[in-house]
Amino acid sequence: MSKRGEEAQVTARTPRETVSLYGHQEAEAVLLDAYRGGQCPHAWLIGGPHGIGKATLVFRFARFVLANPVSSAPSVQNAISLGLDASHPVARHVAAGTHGGLLVLERTLNDRGVLRTEISVDDARETISFFGSTSSDDGWRVCIVDTVDELNASSANALLKVLEEPPARSLFLLVSHAPARVIPTIQSRCRKLNLRALDVNDVARAVADATGTSPDDSALAEAADRAEGSVARALMLLGGETLGLQHKTEALLKALPQLDPKGLHGLGDSLAGNDRAVLLAFTDTLERWMMAQLRSGGSGRDLPRLARLSEVWEKISRAVRETQEFNLERKPLVFSVFGMLAEAMR
Repeated sequence: MSKRGEEAQVTARTPRETVSLYGHQEAEAVLLDAYRGGQCPHAWLIGGPHGIGKATLVFRFARFVLANPVSSAPSVQNAISLGLDASHPVARHVAAGTHGGLLVLERTLNDRGVLRTEISVDDARETISFFGSTSSDDGWRVCIVDTVDELNASSANALLKVLEEPPARSLFLLVSHAPARVIPTIQSRCRKLNLRALDVNDVARAVADATGTSPDDSALAEAADRAEGSVARALMLLGGETLGLQHKTEALLKALPQLDPKGLHGLGDSLAGNDRAVLLAFTDTLERWMMAQLRSGGSGRDLPRLARLSEVWEKISRAVRETQEFNLERKPLVFSVFGMLAEAMR
């Protein structure tokens, strides 16, 4: 293990800045062929597990379309990928957030400077004015929603109004970690494209490229191996003390329904402060454990326990959102979460 765990959180390029793509060649070919054929759907729902590169692919497609507005042009017809050099003006403007043909809907900060748990309806309504204006260069207007899972009922309806009657040369790219749970009215207006988790080598290569870390770094290798195909999870494990925190959480989960008060106090102390990465590491570990429990199925005798766990997970998710949104103390969250899980496991 390297000493990376003692350092600050690893800094990586965001999807809007990342021009490289690792894995997902088949999905990229689907997007390129659709655009090259001149019959590109106006809306795509790009689904798959968290952190596997969905947003990276979506921004890659957006850059290509904005840089090549005529699908019949030789640059499109002869293209072998959606890649665009980082020095291209479109790539530079997209990275800086200054391209007039691109609107990105994502969670924003509230009046207290805290990241919202949902995409607000006011932000979603920007699509109306955005698509109502005329492009100065007769090019495309592209809207990326990252993620559609974070739309509330009002913001989803605001987006739906534009999706129902899309203007000419408009393109909607909707990212989702759970596409089956997207409301049917939005699903029905999109072509679906689901991505698979990356293999360990692609995760390691993507993280090395995003962070400038050596591919031979032992911490990177461990993070990639534990990341379950998610670049975002590997990046989280690679920075700060998140890997150790996950080990602590996993040990306490393994002991359920028995509770270790001393261990819970220690975990709560590790979560203290405002570091969002460690809270994400905690909730990510909980979610992976919960999904493993639900996938395990078991005999008929296990069904009541699984039903209780599913119900408890909704309460846990709500408690985590409130802790994050209102910047609440995290140690009470730890005790509350493990108390609920222990009761459900009995």
